[in-house]
Amino acid sequence: MHAGGQGPVSIQNIIPMTHLSWWFYTIPFISAFIHWLTIWMALKLLFHPRQPKRILGMTFHGVFPKRQRQIAESLGHIVGQELLSFDDIEQKITNPGNVQKILPLAEEHIDHFLREKLKESMPMIAMFIGDKTITQLKTVFMKELEELFPVIMKNYIANLKHDLDLERIVVEKVAEFSTDRLEAMLNQFLTKEFRFVEVIGAALGFLIGVVQILMTLLLK
Repeated sequence: MHAGGQGPVSIQNIIPMTHLSWWFYTIPFISAFIHWLTIWMALKLLFHPRQPKRILGMTFHGVFPKRQRQIAESLGHIVGQELLSFDDIEQKITNPGNVQKILPLAEEHIDHFLREKLKESMPMIAMFIGDKTITQLKTVFMKELEELFPVIMKNYIANLKHDLDLERIVVEKVAEFSTDRLEAMLNQFLTKEFRFVEVIGAALGFLIGVVQILMTLLLK
């Protein structure tokens, strides 16, 4: 059998074409699998391997285990200098609104002292102190405390800032943090997000494979 002067068409010519076409249309699925596998491996390489391993002359080491110290130092600097500074703490504590929230508790203790503890410590003086005097004394004490409390807290924060290095504490805590524990925490909170990224990668790979098929057919 001949076709347009191109020579006989044999079964041997037809079978290879059919075989190649079948594989040709699996490109989107292969591309989707490769993209999914790449993203899955990238997520795993964030924490694995825990210790450096040489494979085929290349060293593999999880990103977090390898750079845990550098990550800890960066995080410590961010927390100590930007997220949680002693200046912010001082402003919050000495804020007039926050001071007013504490004063009722101080007033309660002063009232208890003047009415109860003063009688036990100085019974003779307590005999001459009535409700009116207690109220006057309490008013004087509360006014003084309202002015004194911010000053005391500023001095306290200044001493605390000198003795307590937030940046160093964060660095040490993160540097000592277990990689297993961190991975478990991330998997607990971000499992859906990780799966979503893998699915998006597979879908993108499938789309690229479809585009490759269309371009090949158009070029023919």
